[in-house]
Amino acid sequence: MPAAISISVILPVFNGQATIAAAIDSLEADAMPGVEVIAVDDGSTDDTATVLAELAASRTWLRVLSHPHAGIAAALNAGIDAAAGKYIARMDADDVSLPGRLAAQSAYLDAHPDIGLIGGRVRFGGDEESAAGYAHYVAWINTLSEPEDIAALRFVESPFAHPAVMFRREHVERHGGYAEGDFPEDYELWLRCMDAGVRMASLEREVLIWNDPPDRLSRSDERYSVEAFYRMKIRYFVRWAEQLVRQWPDLIVWGAGRVTRQRVKLLEEQGARITAFVDIDPDKIGQRIHGVPVIAPDGLPPPGECFILPFVGARHARELIMQWLREHGYRIGENFLPLA
Repeated sequence: MPAAISISVILPVFNGQATIAAAIDSLEADAMPGVEVIAVDDGSTDDTATVLAELAASRTWLRVLSHPHAGIAAALNAGIDAAAGKYIARMDADDVSLPGRLAAQSAYLDAHPDIGLIGGRVRFGGDEESAAGYAHYVAWINTLSEPEDIAALRFVESPFAHPAVMFRREHVERHGGYAEGDFPEDYELWLRCMDAGVRMASLEREVLIWNDPPDRLSRSDERYSVEAFYRMKIRYFVRWAEQLVRQWPDLIVWGAGRVTRQRVKLLEEQGARITAFVDIDPDKIGQRIHGVPVIAPDGLPPPGECFILPFVGARHARELIMQWLREHGYRIGENFLPLA
């Protein structure tokens, strides 16, 4: 009697004839009883459908769904709707899954019923010089493992490589699947689930080679633009702050540069009131920005009397700010939270 399906890997593909075979082959080592791979052909116009049909003919664990081109969110939701597993794993058509990944992630979820999503470290599969920003982002993801750290830093960047995650199907049934809109569909789902109290963690082992082709959606789709990220992050930050920040709507923003000031407007549009900017530049300290004073760090009110947003994009600078705040008694999630 065939084993009941416990893990469904959802793999959307659009015009992926050049890479889809390698992606599916990389899952062969984890195609143990109880695993199904659902490849969703999102209306490809190349030979993807032919390649998938040939692959499925010799792999009983591979199912192929085809539908008119509707985008990645629709393809992901179609795959989840067709899935039989209690755990949903992700994979993309241009990445490589590392052996043992599915077993390790499902074992973690089995052993930790309080965790709704598990990620893992990824190996950057691009040119670290020409794509230095992406490489630095991968390095940052790989520092995160504990649920508390992931929750505290979720407004900095998406804390997971999307094709490296596995999550409980029950959470998308309860909180909704991937949404369409002016935002990255994966990050929005993680923020929505964390907003509902879902805890997330990441394995301290590599689970995926995350390739970086020049036509990756995150390079070309306006949903992945910096401004789209900020609009979405700020919306969910405000939802969090309204419930948990005692001083809301009063906030102090650490950072007084031009870009920070522009993005602070998005906070103010959501009801925040900025009472001070913090900077270490002596030429800025003592000035006023739209009537709001710029103060030095030692001018901050004591912990418990303010809430501080380190609003600085540069990772090294942000870490120095957070270190200073901790050394002076401010606690992350209680007196400050980075939003970058």
